Amino acid sequence: MAGNKQQAQNQAKIFSRRAMILGGMQATLVGSLIARLYYLQVIESEKYRLLADENRINLRLLPPSRGLILDRFGVPLAANFPNYRAILVAEQTKDLEQTLGDFARLVPLTERERTKVMRELKRNRAFTPIPVKEDLSWEQMSQVELNLPELPGISIEEDQKRYYPFAGLTAHILGYVQTASESEVAADPDPLLTLPGFRIGRNGLERTYDSSLRGSAGKSEIEVNSVGRIIRQLSRVEGKAGADLVTTIDIGLQEFAQQRIAAEQSCSSVVMDIFSGEILAMASTPSFDPASFYRGISSDEWRMLNTDMFRPLTNKTISDGYAPGSTFKIVTTMAAQQAGISPNFSVFCPGVYTFGPMRLHCWKKEGHGHVSMTDALKHSCDVYYYDIAKRVGIDAIAEMARKFGLGTVTGIDLPGENSGVIPDQAWKIGTLGEKWYPGETLVAGIGQGFIQTTPLQLCLMTARVANGGYAITPRLFKRYGASGGAAGTGDLAANAGLAEGAAPKMDVNPNHLAIIRRGMDLVTNDQRGTAYRRRIDIPGMEMAGKTGTSQVRRITMAERATGVRKNEDLPWPQRDHALFVAYAPVHQPRYAISVVIEHGGGGSTFAAPIARDILIECQRRDPARRNPNDEGGRREMP
Repeated sequence: MAGNKQQAQNQAKIFSRRAMILGGMQATLVGSLIARLYYLQVIESEKYRLLADENRINLRLLPPSRGLILDRFGVPLAANFPNYRAILVAEQTKDLEQTLGDFARLVPLTERERTKVMRELKRNRAFTPIPVKEDLSWEQMSQVELNLPELPGISIEEDQKRYYPFAGLTAHILGYVQTASESEVAADPDPLLTLPGFRIGRNGLERTYDSSLRGSAGKSEIEVNSVGRIIRQLSRVEGKAGADLVTTIDIGLQEFAQQRIAAEQSCSSVVMDIFSGEILAMASTPSFDPASFYRGISSDEWRMLNTDMFRPLTNKTISDGYAPGSTFKIVTTMAAQQAGISPNFSVFCPGVYTFGPMRLHCWKKEGHGHVSMTDALKHSCDVYYYDIAKRVGIDAIAEMARKFGLGTVTGIDLPGENSGVIPDQAWKIGTLGEKWYPGETLVAGIGQGFIQTTPLQLCLMTARVANGGYAITPRLFKRYGASGGAAGTGDLAANAGLAEGAAPKMDVNPNHLAIIRRGMDLVTNDQRGTAYRRRIDIPGMEMAGKTGTSQVRRITMAERATGVRKNEDLPWPQRDHALFVAYAPVHQPRYAISVVIEHGGGGSTFAAPIARDILIECQRRDPARRNPNDEGGRREMP
């Protein structure tokens, strides 16, 4: 009995102890829960309230309006139009293929567009919006909006598209805009580049001044529901628009120049203010439509543009190098005078010049007889220049050429400028590993051989002759418009100090320049000048110029014996280049021009008439010549 009682007491103690342990554990657990709830709801309440807001509120960057590009009179050359587009956020849909298929039933998608969307989805994170279709019409946008509940992940947004009113007329000057590549996004800290479909400048002024044209991003806070559908906009701060860029281009003159050279298979022309270096027109043909690159150029289009033998994507005024032919005689004449050769120095031209075993021919088979310096320019006598080139030497000729802007980049505010080639003894040793031969100097004296110049360089050379020896720098930038953002210091630095009269004076004798100008005057305004038939006969508008025809093939002695084949009988790539440089008016110079027709034939026959017509139009548009009530042919945006 006593044993049973003791056993019961022991069991009661064990139960009480277990109950206390269990109760303690329960109390500890409840206390921990209470403490955790207190921590989360009181101490950490602000943190988790913000996290909840992040799940409910989306912060989006807003692309700014890209700055306009205008001509010198304010006519838009690159503008912005509203663009409605559909975007897709991958994480908001369970079936991408289904969503795209449903969307395509409302708005047709080409296979190329569908492939592009899938490629972008793979390249970007699931929460990054991807453009599905751009340039939606009002009807298409309405259809998509009505069906948004059945299109998870799809939404409509409005941005702007780049528009080039003059298309190919300004394509080489302006360039175009295009979506940034992955490497560009990684290298550029600007958050704008992370926006879906954000475009940056490619080529031309769009590229040179891209940082100023972009502007800065705005932001928008959007309230969304659990599936990402937009409920309302909580706040919106607009971005800062890019700076408007006013160029030196006169779009009326640009249009005239581009149309004037359009009949040529491959041609370029530059018109420049000889005092400020401002480019009034820069024409290159054939051209291309920059809109193709904005919307996304197809592989077929790209292949066609790249394989075209006339190279429509190339701005020939700055990127192509040509032997300058007889236009280079301007430089040789300056070098001769610098070396002490008098303008009265005379050479007899029998039509051929013998130098050791070499027989170098003048373009005029029967020769020019006795010619002085100005006569040699007027007649473009090759024999005269063979002789003085031999006397002066290649190094002195090259030094003079560089003073006038040849053989080096001009500093124009465009990407892709070709420096050209002005050879001398050191150049040949360093480039080809060979010594310079005296006979090569004679050939260089008439602008042939290794010499390569761009149409822009030839125009600059002519401008520096006409302005009395001021080392102007060509430019397309005029100023930033007041409506846009501030300019970047890098953009302005290249254009500082280029106002009229601010260019440094070249180390050349003004009397030597006067001889050059006199000879160029005779070329066009003397009855025996090589371009007399192409002169400007409007009083006060007369031009002074220099013809040039540069060979691209060697004429053998056998061919000379049987008769040199006519240019038009040769395959196009073997025909001579036609060149002409000029300035106007003769007595008060203001404008310089160069024209280069690739494989175009004789400079006086083909290039000079183009230069004449453009210079007439240029002077007609000169504000100083206009009636105060005349708009001078200013153009409005089409």
